[in-house]
Amino acid sequence: MSRQDDFFKHITEGNTCKGDYITLGSAMLDGKTIKDAYVNVPLKTMNRHGLIAGATGTGKTKTLQVLAENLSDKGIPVLLMDIKGDLSGIAQPSPGHPKIDERHAKIGLDFEAKGFPVEIMSLSEQDGVRLRATISEFGPVLLSRILDLTDTQSGVVAVIFKYCDDNKLPLLDLKDFKKILQYCTKEGKAEFEDAYGRISTASTGAILRKVIEIEQQGGDLFFGEKSFEVEDLLRTTRDSRGYINIIRLTDIQDKPKLFSTFMLSLLAEIYETLPEQGDSGKPELIMFIDEAHLIFNEASKALLNQIESIVKLIRSKGVGLYFVTQNPTDVPEGVLSQLGLKIQHALRAFTAKDRKAIKLTAQNYPDTDYYDTAEVLTSLGTGEALVSALDEKGRPTPLAATMMRAPMSRMDVLNANELQALLDDSKLVLKYNETIDRESAYEMLNKKIEKAEALQIKEDAKAEKAEAAKKAKSTSTRRKSTAQNPIIKVLTSATFIRSVFGILKRVMK
Repeated sequence: MSRQDDFFKHITEGNTCKGDYITLGSAMLDGKTIKDAYVNVPLKTMNRHGLIAGATGTGKTKTLQVLAENLSDKGIPVLLMDIKGDLSGIAQPSPGHPKIDERHAKIGLDFEAKGFPVEIMSLSEQDGVRLRATISEFGPVLLSRILDLTDTQSGVVAVIFKYCDDNKLPLLDLKDFKKILQYCTKEGKAEFEDAYGRISTASTGAILRKVIEIEQQGGDLFFGEKSFEVEDLLRTTRDSRGYINIIRLTDIQDKPKLFSTFMLSLLAEIYETLPEQGDSGKPELIMFIDEAHLIFNEASKALLNQIESIVKLIRSKGVGLYFVTQNPTDVPEGVLSQLGLKIQHALRAFTAKDRKAIKLTAQNYPDTDYYDTAEVLTSLGTGEALVSALDEKGRPTPLAATMMRAPMSRMDVLNANELQALLDDSKLVLKYNETIDRESAYEMLNKKIEKAEALQIKEDAKAEKAEAAKKAKSTSTRRKSTAQNPIIKVLTSATFIRSVFGILKRVMK
């Protein structure tokens, strides 16, 4: 048996699946594509998370697109974080191209052009289904971690949530939270001290500054109602294709705090909402986080620990997380160790640091007799990648340099008319894009303060009136006491006294 035949058998046996799967492309040996040597990913293990990495321009976004399309065709909903704004074309079929036909002929797969069911979503004022969450849904622990608070400050946040629960004050948006922060050390200071102990103005001031930082990055648009329901990410069409939910994030690349806040809240909400799935034939939802370094670079240690915990736990809910970034070292080791599928596009070695990173990356892949992994990593062409997945028993599949299949949908953005047509047809836009500002902590506390102020004014007026009456009475009493009786006035007059002394003098003589 020749080396090529041996390689074909090695790849084919290692990628045989009993259950359903996705075909990514065909394996390559010595730079040549081996037709029909399909590289497959079992649906059963796609909730084990994954990584798509590679230098700029090597095909990461197209790989993400291929995975999203094939998952949708298998009835699995997808959530995409569209940082660069180049994924909306998934809604329209590919126009085709001779190079696509040539690529698929080498792979041994027929090419079919088609569009997919898409929902466009937004965290900001961009067009799309508005994604929001309330402060109450975050809870004191998650909110404290997002704000990167100290233990003392976290304790203050816990007390504030307790007070709002006890007094039935809904915490919906940032203005609610800022108002209660101010109230607990001003108008409500005595009330808080009686029930929960003294709260330092230094602590509330520090928390308020962290809240303003989130607010300046667009948090005032994210926090509020109507809160997004996780079930709406799990929709399928009548022909059983999963919806591809695309979150437009082109305007928050310079707002990492808002991005990590949203991601963590969404993961926590998904984890809390979905039931335990156990070992099922396919995942419930797959999430792709493009430009993943935006989450990790700006995250505090507490936030990284929270993300790592959720990554470990959420797969039991049937949810797979796929991180898309330029270099695997952008992802923390604790998260990287949890990833089952690794699709590594070419890396470029321009510096000693780059060469070191490539060696470290090569060590993350299974050993193989067919490749020098570190060398292959720098020689892959556009649309080619090293692939290592998990088979249905959770074992690594053979490492394969793979000629990746082309996306079936359009590889560019929708124009304004196409985007508007998509939004006009969306049921979720009607459901979530109405701004709701019902009575909550902000309004209730303002009413409470106004009522207290009105009562104080009334009490002050009453006290002032009583004081005036008291003064008037005192003045009247003094006047009465100093007014002399007419008889006494006569008896004490100088004339009367002189007369008396005159009489006494005459008597004595």
